[in-house]
This record gives sequence, structure tokens and C-alpha cells, in this order.
Amino acid sequence: MVYVLVDHKVKDYAKWKPVFDKSMPMVKKAGGKSGKLFHVSGEPNHVCVLLEWDTKENATKFFTSEDLKKAFQESGVIGTPMIVYLDKIEDVKI
Repeated sequence: MVYVLVDHKVKDYAKWKPVFDKSMPMVKKAGGKSGKLFHVSGEPNHVCVLLEWDTKENATKFFTSEDLKKAFQESGVIGTPMIVYLDKIEDVKI
């Protein structure tokens, strides 16, 4: 498994969220397994998405796709999202 962190700002979260929700079947078909949605505290239009994928190859293919670029434009993403591929090292006990 690999994780992908997407950090980006959007013009309007209320406009962005329905496009994000609509893309979830596309994410699942491309190998997405689960995810979590965050925003930077106090900044509702600064969104971070953490997604779990089956393979890095499938994640990379998805995040470089034209379909995703179109979804970013349609949803009002500002600038170029920061996309980071993460390999899990371990779970931490607290």
C-alpha cells in the first residue's frame, strides 16, 4: 500500500466538495482504497486529502491523468496542488 497526500487551496470549498465526491468512483476504479479529508485549521479553503492506494504505479497514473487535471479545474483548485507519495513505516502507539 502507498499513501498520497494532496495539499491544495480551492476558491470555494462548497463548490469543490461536490466535484471531489463525484470523483470517488474514478478514484476507486484507479486503485484508491480509502481516504481522509482535512482542511488547515482556520482555513476552510486550504484542503488536504490523504488517500490510500493499492500500488504506487496506480496512484501515479491517476494523479498524472488528464481526467484529474480537468477535475481540479472544474472544482476551483488554485495553483498547482502539492502531491506527495508516502510509504508507511509503522503504526505508532500513543
